[in-house]
Amino acid sequence: MPMEQRGVDTIPDEERTSTPRDLVSILLGSNLCLGVIVFGWLPPSFGLDWWGSVSAILVGTVVGTAVTAPLALISLRTATNLSTSSGAQFGVRGRLVGSIVGLLLALGYTALTVWIGGDVTVRVLERLFGVSAGGGSYGLVYALLAAATVVAAVYGYRLLLALSRVLAIGMTLLLVLGLVAYAPDFTTGALPEAGGYLLGGFWPTWALATVAAGLSGPIAFITLLGDYTRYISPARHSSRRVLRATWLGLLLGLLVPQLFGTFTAYAARAALDYAGPLVTASPSWYLVPLLLAASAGSVGNAGLMLYSMGLDLDAILPRASRARATCAVAVVATACVFAGHYAWEAQSAMTSFVLLLTAIGTPWAVITLIGFVRCGGVYDAEALQVYNRRARGGAYWFRAGWNIPATVSWALGAVVGVLAVSLPSYEGPLLSLTGGVDCSFLLSGAVGGLTYVLLPQPHPPVVPTPTPTEPTPDALSRSAD
Repeated sequence: MPMEQRGVDTIPDEERTSTPRDLVSILLGSNLCLGVIVFGWLPPSFGLDWWGSVSAILVGTVVGTAVTAPLALISLRTATNLSTSSGAQFGVRGRLVGSIVGLLLALGYTALTVWIGGDVTVRVLERLFGVSAGGGSYGLVYALLAAATVVAAVYGYRLLLALSRVLAIGMTLLLVLGLVAYAPDFTTGALPEAGGYLLGGFWPTWALATVAAGLSGPIAFITLLGDYTRYISPARHSSRRVLRATWLGLLLGLLVPQLFGTFTAYAARAALDYAGPLVTASPSWYLVPLLLAASAGSVGNAGLMLYSMGLDLDAILPRASRARATCAVAVVATACVFAGHYAWEAQSAMTSFVLLLTAIGTPWAVITLIGFVRCGGVYDAEALQVYNRRARGGAYWFRAGWNIPATVSWALGAVVGVLAVSLPSYEGPLLSLTGGVDCSFLLSGAVGGLTYVLLPQPHPPVVPTPTPTEPTPDALSRSAD
């Protein structure tokens, strides 16, 4: 299988051979891993019972999917990734906001996936073969998982799609076996070891779980969906089919693993830690399947996240090739894995990470979707590539490459979200207005979207004569004229 040569440039229609079924496969197969499963552990660790945890995950995932899934249609029209496509709203330089948000999202989830996958792998090896669960063992396993992840990400979309197809079947079978393995010890009551409701009452804790465990899953894909739909041709597949596939892939790909994580958390009495109790409570016959799930599943999910990171860095630094950008971000992600293992407390780190990035990312997604509706899904694909080609001009140049109203709207939404967030170690001052309930994603999205709608937009956009800093293709010159 040849290595993918495309970065964030426009994909020619003859190369856009994927189908909506492929989209379901990649969203399902890549998410059936411990990096997603562990989010199902968060509600039990917050002190909720089974039904409270399940309802929080269901509500958060459905609401998040409703907001996130339409983003898949943008790259279907532009044939490039979502952060580059957002240049139609933010400007060809302002779309760096989306690239940075996407880079941070993918970085955190890549590190988390390798972290929890490596943790479970070492603990299983300890039970199976008596391997010492010391720093050396963790370092070696993390390094091997990271290396396999880099290979998958560098080879690119086609290898990741093939891997996801296999994982969609294989991991489903492993999770079904897991239900049988942990069923005898399952309980629906709140875990006493959690120490009661994390925020002191049911509804504030339930709202926190809805955002941290439910909503955060779809929001993690706000910049990722376009990585897959840019390879689907709108000439052969309708927007309706692609949207349905996105809905199905996100719902199955997030609910199945997260609810498995919730189920096993209660069965293993995993209140304060997930990996250790999960391995300890496993019957001997399930240790090998658990090892496969921890290793292969982690490579599939982290590979897609690292692939997205490479695209985002490629978009930020156009001179870097996608392969080089992927290797560079892999080093940073691996460093975060070690920091996560040795320096952070799991529940606190995960909760803080997902809540902050949800608050920051939601207004970007809302503004990008509003722009999609305003333009009727019609984009100038060549004009979106101006920054990548180190040129000037085009329909999305606005003011020096920035659409100031869109950027200001996102910044206001992000600030409001951070001021309204409730973290284990920080509570925003706006929480007093919401009764202590974390509504950061609602407030950030509402403020960002409303500000964007109310601020006067440059219409029609300023289209100066292109002045490339270095030779550019004739097609770019024609599109910018």
